[in-house]
Amino acid sequence: MKQLLIILALFTTVGIFTDSRAADTNTVSSTVVTNNTPPTANSPSVVVNNSDICKSAYSGAIQTQVLGISSGVTVRDLNCEMIKLSRSLYGMGMKVAAVSTLCADYRIFDAMWMSATYCPFMGAIGEDAKKGWEENRHLVPAGSKVFLSKAEAEVKQKELEKQVLKQEQEEQKRLKEDKQALLKELDAGINNETKVSAAAILSSLAFLLLL
Repeated sequence: MKQLLIILALFTTVGIFTDSRAADTNTVSSTVVTNNTPPTANSPSVVVNNSDICKSAYSGAIQTQVLGISSGVTVRDLNCEMIKLSRSLYGMGMKVAAVSTLCADYRIFDAMWMSATYCPFMGAIGEDAKKGWEENRHLVPAGSKVFLSKAEAEVKQKELEKQVLKQEQEEQKRLKEDKQALLKELDAGINNETKVSAAAILSSLAFLLLL
């Protein structure tokens, strides 16, 4: 009986060690997920509150997986400035100066020209201003279609005049050649008649000598 108990005790001890050794060989796996996405780039708020400042505000942002950029700017409105300056001059009673300010825009310049109310030029208005602009075309606002058309028309007129002059020169050259040819023919005819006359005279003299 004691021997049986000893054997059972040995088997139990071996089983415990076996379970302990099996527990040491267990493997535990786990996956850890981390989020490294950068924060979103937000556009800055650009506000222009003063209505007398002719500027427009713009902002924007770009976001990628690595980098984010945002920016904001103000853009100057030249057309708005021109209108406000013209209104200020008109409000102070400077009507000619106000119109001259607007005439810096080629669209207004062309409209004034087409309506025969020409933009002021160095203090002159009306036909005097028109003459001044025509004599000083380099001062005309860039982009003027009226003066561009006038320049194109003048170029075409000059080309036409060159063609007419060339045709006249060719015609004169042809007439000169015809005249020279006619003179040569006349000279040749006169020479032939002279030879014939001389032969007739010599024949007559020879006949008289024979007599």
